[in-house]
Amino acid sequence: MEAAIAFADVRPVTFVDLADRALDGAYRLAGYLLGDATEAEDAVQDALTRSWQAYPTLRDQDRFEPWFDRILVNVCRDKMRKRRGIRIEELNDELAVYVDDPFRASLARNEVDRLIHVLNPDQRIVVGLRFWRDLSLQQIADLLGVPLGTVQSRLHYAIRALRDEADRTTIATGQSAEVRR
Repeated sequence: MEAAIAFADVRPVTFVDLADRALDGAYRLAGYLLGDATEAEDAVQDALTRSWQAYPTLRDQDRFEPWFDRILVNVCRDKMRKRRGIRIEELNDELAVYVDDPFRASLARNEVDRLIHVLNPDQRIVVGLRFWRDLSLQQIADLLGVPLGTVQSRLHYAIRALRDEADRTTIATGQSAEVRR
């Protein structure tokens, strides 16, 4: 028994071990960024495939999670950009299939999350990493491979856009903007 324990301590960490630790957080991040459980699953799957192929180039296994997050964020960004060119047609109630989507239900509960659709993909990613993943601005800059000032600018304009959209929504519903704040 002691030999088995000693062997387990010496066993190298594999891609599967590292990916398994990162999957829950990755799925939640993708769900937040994309707002759809099915798209989040697809994004995580795509990120897993890309990271599996690039795994031999990872120099420091201790940095697996930020490395994987960067791949995932890029996959989500691609999906959000492709979404802009897609025309969505609403189905009538007879053809609709109702599925419990945990991300849509969660996003519908929070005003900021309801307004997130006004942000461009780069702003949405920064907001998600800052407030959903609770990363510092420097960590976001490192993860995205952009200067700190770029992250600060994207976050600044994202918050401004969210505030403007909240004000428009509030005015449209007849509430005073001062009541909200």
